[in-house]
Formats: sequence, structure tokens, C-alpha cells
Amino acid sequence: IAMDQIVNQAAKNRYMFGGKNALPIVYRAACGAGISNAAQHTQSLEAWFTHVPGLKVVLPSNAYDAKGLLKSAIRDDNVVLFFEHKALYRERGHVPEGEYLVPLGVSDIKRSGHDVTLVTYSRQCQFALKAAEQLAEDGVEVEVIDLRTLYPLDLDPVIQSVQKTNRAMVVHEAVRFGGFGGEIASQIQEHAFDYLDAPVKRLGAAHSPVPFSEALEFASFPSVETITQGVRDLLQGI
Repeated sequence: IAMDQIVNQAAKNRYMFGGKNALPIVYRAACGAGISNAAQHTQSLEAWFTHVPGLKVVLPSNAYDAKGLLKSAIRDDNVVLFFEHKALYRERGHVPEGEYLVPLGVSDIKRSGHDVTLVTYSRQCQFALKAAEQLAEDGVEVEVIDLRTLYPLDLDPVIQSVQKTNRAMVVHEAVRFGGFGGEIASQIQEHAFDYLDAPVKRLGAAHSPVPFSEALEFASFPSVETITQGVRDLLQGI
């Protein structure tokens, strides 16, 4: 219902008026699967909006970042789409009462490592960190990078990490085909190809509506187990 207003009007307004006007709009949108909301209420469509010049796209992975990013979005003079994963509404995390900002367009290294670079965002960052803990028990150190903002994209930490680890995997809950992971994989191969010891690996949801059945729903998108296995496969050249 709102696509024309967002894509054709809000996103293009500053450009059409020569940048003379500010358009400080924040669209908050719930997204994501994992709470049995069925096919029409569990989609992850963030990649659609990264194609639209004039929009900033934000997806926090925890409570601290959510507050800081939202405050930065409100202060921004551009249109910001702020995607909130519904399953994260049930998560607890430390949030300072005082004022603070988390800048848009800045990735965050949530966990340091030297064997594999794992690039992710939103709820999948939580899964990635749990997978990294399991892999660490076997001596595999995974560097987890939370993009936080898909556009503008802070790519430098990703490239620097890949230059160190020589392997990369991108994980998101959105459908793998045509997902934002393809953009990240392409950027890595354009800017760090000579450092790669293996092709960039991607994990995403199945090309299917999200099932209502809890068992089928959790089988349709990446989990801690599939991320862990994906890293093992990457290290083994599978």
C-alpha cells in the first residue's frame, strides 16, 4: 500500500528538489520469521529497498544497537527504513538510560577471529555468535561482522577481515536467491579476490513462503546448526 509513497515520492524528493529540502522520515517495519506468524507476516524484504536511491536501510541485531541506531535515524535528514526483527522483541539486552547514538553506515565487529569472516545482520547475528562459540570449542575462530546498515554500506571492515581470514561467508534470513548476500559476496570478490582461499559462501532462506508449522518454519532459514556446518564446509572446501 505504501510502496508508491516510499519509493516514488519520499526516496526521490530531495533529488528532485536539488537537495534544498530535508526529509527526516523514519519508517519502522517489523520483519522476520521464527514466531509462527505464517507466510504473509514473516518476510524479510530489506534487499528490495537497497535498490532504491534515496533510502537508508537499517537492521539492528540487539537492543543496544536498536536504540542508538533509531536515534541516529530520527536525526538524519534522509529517509530511513528501520527493519525490526519480531523475534528480537522478545530478547533482553543492556540499554543505557542515558543519551547515546550508534551512527548509520558503520559496521561492527561483534567477535574477532582469524579463520573465517562471517558477515551478517539482524537476528542472524545472534545465531552467528552462538555458532562461533561452538566452533571455538574445536579451535575454529570466526570473526562475526554485523553490518547494521545495509545502505549506506560500510564495507571496509569486511574487506580488512577477509584479507586476514582468507575465507568469507554471508548469512541472512531473507531468501538466498537475489538476497543482499549476493551483493556482499560480489563486493568481496571485487575487492579481495586475491586474498580468498575459497569461494564466498552464502546462506539464506529457502525460495519458498515461510511455513506456519514451527518445524518447517525453522527448517526454512539459517540456524545455529546450519551456520556451524556451513563454516565447516567452507574450511573443508565443500
